[in-house]
Amino acid sequence: MSVAEPRRIVLFRHAKADWPQVTDHERPLAERGRMDAAVAGRKLADTHIPFDLALCSTSVRTRETWKLAVQEFPHRPKTVYEERVYEASPGELIAVLNETPDDAQNVLLIGHNPGVQGLAEILAGSAEGDAPERLGRRGFPAAAFAVLTFEGSWKSLEPGTATLRDYWAPSE
Repeated sequence: MSVAEPRRIVLFRHAKADWPQVTDHERPLAERGRMDAAVAGRKLADTHIPFDLALCSTSVRTRETWKLAVQEFPHRPKTVYEERVYEASPGELIAVLNETPDDAQNVLLIGHNPGVQGLAEILAGSAEGDAPERLGRRGFPAAAFAVLTFEGSWKSLEPGTATLRDYWAPSE
C-alpha cells in the first residue's frame, strides 16, 4: 500500500457504563450500553471500512463495548488492548496512533471522553457534509463514533491533518 492512499481512523467512544462500587477502570457496561454497543457495531459494519487494527483501552467498559460491537463485523481485525488509551488526552492518543505500523490503513480506536471527542476536533482540519454540525450539536455521547481520513504515514498524523467524513451517535 502506498502512503499516499487515504487512511481512515474511526474514533469510537465506549457505550454507557454502569456505576457500581468499583474503580473507574473496572466499571462495566450498563444494560443500555450493551444494547447501544451492538447497534454501534452494526452501524460501523455498515460503513464497509475493512479495519486492519483496533486499538482498545484496557478498561472493562471499552473491552465490553468492543466485544459486543465486533460481533457485527464481517471480519475481526487484529485487536491491541492499549493501556495508554485509558484516560488519554488527545495528544497522548495522537502519540499512540503515530506508532501504528504503516501496513495498517484503517484503524478503529475505542476509548473515552473527553479524549476521543477532543481528538476528533483537533485532527479535523476540514470536514464533509453535516458531520461537524452533528458532532457539535450532539457532542460525543456514549457509543458514538467519528470517521476521519488523512494522507501520509501514521507518523505524520498531527492536529489539522485529517478530514471529518462522518459522525454517528445512538438516539437518546
